[in-house]
Amino acid sequence: MVNHVVCTAGHVDHGKSTLIHALTGTDPDRWTEEKERGLTIDLGFAQFELPSGNTISFIDVPGHERFIRNMLAGVGTVDSCIFVVAANEGWKPQSEEHLRILDLLGVRSGIVVLTKVELADSELCDIVELEISDYLDGTFLSSAPVIRVDALSGVGIDTLIAEIDSVLGSTPANPDNGRPRLWIDRVFAAKGSGTVVTGTLGGGSIQIGDELLLSPESQQVRVRALQSHNQELEAAKQGSRIAVNLVGIDHHDLGRGSVLTRKEQWYLTPKFDGDLFVLDGINHEVSRRGAYLVYLGSGEYPAKLRVLGPDSISPGRHGLVRIFIEEELPVMLGDRYILRDTGRGETIGGGKILDPQPLLRSSIANPDSTIERIVSEHGWITVDHLEALTGQRREPIVKNWVIDPPLIEELSKEVLRLVEEGGTLGVNLSNLDQRQRDIVELLSGVVIEGSYLRKEGEDDLASHSFLQELDKNLFKPPDPISVDKPELRELVRRGLVVEEGGIFFSSNAVVAATDILISMLKKKPEGITVGEIREELQTTRKYVLPLLNYLDNLGITVRRGDIRLAGKRMPDLD
Repeated sequence: MVNHVVCTAGHVDHGKSTLIHALTGTDPDRWTEEKERGLTIDLGFAQFELPSGNTISFIDVPGHERFIRNMLAGVGTVDSCIFVVAANEGWKPQSEEHLRILDLLGVRSGIVVLTKVELADSELCDIVELEISDYLDGTFLSSAPVIRVDALSGVGIDTLIAEIDSVLGSTPANPDNGRPRLWIDRVFAAKGSGTVVTGTLGGGSIQIGDELLLSPESQQVRVRALQSHNQELEAAKQGSRIAVNLVGIDHHDLGRGSVLTRKEQWYLTPKFDGDLFVLDGINHEVSRRGAYLVYLGSGEYPAKLRVLGPDSISPGRHGLVRIFIEEELPVMLGDRYILRDTGRGETIGGGKILDPQPLLRSSIANPDSTIERIVSEHGWITVDHLEALTGQRREPIVKNWVIDPPLIEELSKEVLRLVEEGGTLGVNLSNLDQRQRDIVELLSGVVIEGSYLRKEGEDDLASHSFLQELDKNLFKPPDPISVDKPELRELVRRGLVVEEGGIFFSSNAVVAATDILISMLKKKPEGITVGEIREELQTTRKYVLPLLNYLDNLGITVRRGDIRLAGKRMPDLD
C-alpha cells in the first residue's frame, strides 16, 4: 500500500477545510479561533483511505494572503494537490498565487474541485469552469479533471473520491533512498512524553531509538516514539505523515522549519546556487536589492540574494542566483524553494537548488543541474559527500573517490612522465603526492615492485652492470660507485645483491660460498677456521667476515669461537 501526501490550495473561504471534513470526517481546523472565525489560519491534517487501499495524508493550507507563510510550510513535501475554486466566486487572487507556488515547487498532478455548486446555478458553474480552464492553460493542471462538489450536501463526493484514487494511482510516490529527512511543521509538548514534532517523512525510514540531528539547532536527539494519524509505530516509512516524540531537546528550543536527518548523510549549508523563475505578474526586475525570505521545506528563512551573471532578472524570465541564509540546513541538488519579497509582500518566484556547496566565486559561477558539473568543480569528491550534495550515489573511481575525468588524465600523464624520467627503476612511490599515488591503480603499462613504480616489461635490473661487476669478483666485490643509491636499494630489496656490514655481494657469491663450505666441512666436520675459509675463497678478512656473518644469520653456518660449523640450514653434507 502507498501513502500519498496531498495538499489543498485555493483562495480563502472557498471551502477547502469543509471539503476535507466531508471526505475524511476530520475537521482540519484545530484552533478555537479557526472554528470561531470559519477561517483556516494554520495547517490542518487528516487521513483518508481510498477504495484501492492506498491512503492519503491531507494537508489543509490556509488561503488568506496574511497566512501565506503557513501555506508555504504545508506544500513543500506533497505528491499532489486538490485545487479548490468556489462556484459562486470564481477565480481569485489567492487562487493565482497558490497555483504559481505549486508549480514552482514542482507539484505535477492534481484535481480541480469546483465547490459550493449548490450556491450557483448550472450556467454559472459552466462559466466558472471556462474561466478556470483559461487560468490553468499551460500549467501542470491544464488537463486535470474538474469535479463539481458541494461538501455540505455531499453532492459529487463519491465522484471526487474515485477521481482522486485514479489520479494518485498514476502518481509515483517519492522513492526511499535510505536518507530520511523530516521538515517539521508543528511542535508541541505532550503530557508525560515531552517534545513532539510532526511532518512529512521524505527520503527514507526512521525507527524508535534512532539518533538524529536536528538542524539548524545542531542538536543530537533520539526518537522515543512514533505515531502516524494516532497509530503507534515501531518504524515510519518514507512518505508518511508522522508525529515524533524526541528526547534531547525542549519544545521551546525548536519550531516550524527545523529539520531532522541522519548527521552523516547530509551536507549542512548556509548558501546555495539555484535557478530562479521570476513570475510574470511581478512588475519589477529582481536584483540583489530587496528584503527577501526563502522558503525551504517547512521553513521560512531571511535571505540575501545575488544574481549570477547579469545584474537582474526580468519578470517571466529565468536566471541563476546565489542565496545566502542565516542558518545551516540540509538541502540537496533538485530541492525546490520559493522566494518572497517582504517589503512588497509578494511571491517573487522560485526554482530548484543546483548546488548546495558552491565553490566558485559568484562572478564566474554558472551552475547547472548535472552531477558531472559538481564533480568537475570539486575535482576529487568522496562518494559519501557527493551523495550528501546530490542525493545520488556514484561508484568510486579510486578508493572512495569520484574524480573529474580531465583531472584523471592530467594526473596520469604526470605520473607516467615521472616513471619515464626514472629510467629502469622508475619512480619511488614516496616521491609521489597522495593524489598521484591514488591514481596509480588506474594506469596501464606499469607495475609496482617494492616501493617503486616502473614500466612493465622494461625491467633489466637483473642485467645491471653492477651485478656483472659483482659476479666477476664474487669474493672481492667492488664498491658500489657505478650504481645510483635508489637502484642499489632496489637490487638489495629484490635479493639480487646482498648487503652485510656495508659490503655488497652478488647473490651468486652466497651460493658459491655455500658450495665451497659444504666441500670443506665434508673434509673437516669438526669445523673450519676463518683463515682457512679466507684462503679457500682467495679473499681478505674485509670481505670474508661480513660474508660469513651473512651465512650465520641465514643459519647456513654456526660460529663457535674462531671456527664455523654446519648450521641447521646447511644443505645435506652426505
